[in-house]
Amino acid sequence: MATDLEKFVEAKGRDAQIKAVRKKIDELGVEYLYLQFVSVTGKILGKGIPADHWEQIAQKGFQLVYGATVNLFTDRAGNYIGYGPEAAEMVGIPEPETFMQLPWDKRIGRFYCTLFRNREEKENPGGALTSDGRGNLRRMHDEFKKKQGRSLRIGTEPEMMWLKYDENGKPKDGYSKPYCYHIDQFESLRPVYMKVMEYSRLMGLDMIQGDHEDAPGQLELNWMYDDVLRNADRLTTYRQICAQVAREFGIFACFMTKPFMGVSASGCHHNMSLWRGGKDEFVKCGNDEKNLPGMRENYMYVKGGENTFMPDDDDPQMPGAEGLEAIGGVVHHLQALTAVGCSTVNSYRRLWDTGFWAPVFADWGFQNRTTGLRVSAPGRFEYRSVDSMVNPYLMGTTLLAAMDDGIDNKLDPGKPEERNIYDAIKAGKQVKKLPMSLGEALDHLEGSEVVRRGMPGEMYRLFHEYKHDEYARFMSTVTEWDNDTYMECLP
Repeated sequence: MATDLEKFVEAKGRDAQIKAVRKKIDELGVEYLYLQFVSVTGKILGKGIPADHWEQIAQKGFQLVYGATVNLFTDRAGNYIGYGPEAAEMVGIPEPETFMQLPWDKRIGRFYCTLFRNREEKENPGGALTSDGRGNLRRMHDEFKKKQGRSLRIGTEPEMMWLKYDENGKPKDGYSKPYCYHIDQFESLRPVYMKVMEYSRLMGLDMIQGDHEDAPGQLELNWMYDDVLRNADRLTTYRQICAQVAREFGIFACFMTKPFMGVSASGCHHNMSLWRGGKDEFVKCGNDEKNLPGMRENYMYVKGGENTFMPDDDDPQMPGAEGLEAIGGVVHHLQALTAVGCSTVNSYRRLWDTGFWAPVFADWGFQNRTTGLRVSAPGRFEYRSVDSMVNPYLMGTTLLAAMDDGIDNKLDPGKPEERNIYDAIKAGKQVKKLPMSLGEALDHLEGSEVVRRGMPGEMYRLFHEYKHDEYARFMSTVTEWDNDTYMECLP
């Protein structure tokens, strides 16, 4: 019986794709290839090879230690998290359709890869590696589409900050002033965002709008929503683009959620909808269609179909019955989902610094920014308890798990809250609060069998181990605040 790895490599049409990539490599003059995957925390890792070896690596893949999926990180005791040095090596297989020339160095091409267990493992040799969040998302979405007859489309709002370096080479102050929607401050970053736009469009991001947000140096640049996996790939690509542009301008691209108190943090709202049908369509993104700098699949966006989140005729603000069931699943499991959307210690600075529209209550409403979720427009549901450090692949799988539960059990999200949530609470409404620390969020995740289904196989174990160690490191650290508050407290 063929292994998962063998089925992947021998998939119908893949040989033709491999040949098409060779032709594209030669046409573009690409000399070197990055083979990328995404770790549990959203970090991009991989290997590089000379382009001469493309055909061999496309068939056999590359090997790398299992622990790379958890950043080869050690815990407080000095032990490697997830996998020790005795563990086998995974196999990464590049996906031909994801080939893309890097616009900032046209000698280099990039692929995303799917990860598998080693071919010689005693148990499940060549099986899908469940610490590969990207591979999990593809498989879970396929299962969801088959079971529920609907597919998930997501558009993300990736806020981030452009910072200056201080005299010691450390990121410090924002490049612009904290004036929300201020065109002059947007203009001050024009050379930066125009270069980001240039690279993004070349790499298949259909950019649609942007603005200056209300923190120092904070921009949000958006692209068109799409299939959940492709959107996650574009978000990780966008982060790479921002890092490169920052190097070119001698500034720092900051995706840390809350580098400054007293101003807004960086969120990454996920606008989602479930669809029946639709088909992929090519979007040029300003490129010459006959001379694309990557495979055509990078420029595909799913269009059309039936949006099951669209409202019924009798209430333009209320999603339809099918959409409400899926929303009910997300509302019901929001506390556990917060561990994925707000996955760092720093994430909770965003929730504690009140007055900047960060959600702290597990409720929903129509265009109500005081709730954890809102209907942001007809047919679109905005998941708000998620920030700029999110791993979009884990967010995708856990949202699918929650929506699947909502549909299966016809979960009722309750009536949408139209009042400011704080006024509603004063009036007597009982509302669950979101977790207010990483430790609390991890406890909710541990208690949610449903959300943990979005972290299949070894994924939950690795996420739990990594994040509990992160929280323990924080709790065992003496901070400047500790010293300022307690050093001279007594006698």
